[in-house]
Amino acid sequence: MTEGKGDGKAPLWLNERLRFIICFCGVFVCYFYYGILQETITRGEYGQGETKEKFRYATTLVFIQCIFNAAFAKILIQFFEGSRQDHTKNWLYGACSLSYLGAMVSSNLALQYVNYPTQVLGKSCKPIPVMILGVTILRKKYPLAKYLCVVLIVSGVALFLYKPNKGGSAMDEHQFGFGEMLLLLSLTLDGLTGVSQDHMRARYQTGANHMMLNVNLWSILVLGLGVLWTGEVWDFLGFADRYPSIIYNIMLFGLTSALGQTFIFMTVVYFGPLTCSIITTTRKFFTILGSVLLFGNVMSDMKWTGTILVFMGLGLDAKFGKMTKKTT
Repeated sequence: MTEGKGDGKAPLWLNERLRFIICFCGVFVCYFYYGILQETITRGEYGQGETKEKFRYATTLVFIQCIFNAAFAKILIQFFEGSRQDHTKNWLYGACSLSYLGAMVSSNLALQYVNYPTQVLGKSCKPIPVMILGVTILRKKYPLAKYLCVVLIVSGVALFLYKPNKGGSAMDEHQFGFGEMLLLLSLTLDGLTGVSQDHMRARYQTGANHMMLNVNLWSILVLGLGVLWTGEVWDFLGFADRYPSIIYNIMLFGLTSALGQTFIFMTVVYFGPLTCSIITTTRKFFTILGSVLLFGNVMSDMKWTGTILVFMGLGLDAKFGKMTKKTT
């Protein structure tokens, strides 16, 4: 008999599916607006005439973002989880924060050395290290359909975003080897982040808000020391004083980041880091697909192939999601 049938309660599977839909939509909506704000802040021109300036304080922006995330998580804990104790070890939060920040830095540095297709493939393959390290370190087991699902989604996103070089040059100029090593490092750190989150979730039953709070507190510590050591924070304050209109966008940026990360950690806690990485990987695909459909741009055969592969992967993941839970 289905649990909850006849007693006025919704079936357990329905509650789980509704929770997944909320997490899925929350991540997409928040990070869609987050991306618009990020581009507005970082790529906009400030000032007039020859005195126009560019925003060059990315580390400080991430630092502010982490402050918003931590504050939002603290508020959620205060109002909804005031009596719940968190027994997760602090060193696990620190390790998770370091791997997360290291993955972001490595990925950004890699863009200086590798071409666009290589960078896309690297960013699209994030679910792979999560699965590999989950199997090798945590001894997790996934059904064959889950592996096929991840491969289809990664392949589809890569095909959709791939832009052939039409400039006529034989190869892009970059230092071969170093950029690829940075991408590999970024992917490995992404996998380690997923493994540490999985370990906290399985062993300590770490709540989404506690995970969000403590990971961001560690990130604030690391980034705070970084921006103070480089002096970037003082340059940023001078920039904000010259162009106070940017403060409003940064506040909205921090708010959408906090809301989006809340849904991210909810997904990690309830569905695991692999499902979370699948959602975040496909987010960019759906954002670009929506733009293409809204503005009537022509889709190439390669892009349609990528579209079909992604939807096939998502369909398999939805169908076999319960099998994954039973085997982990």
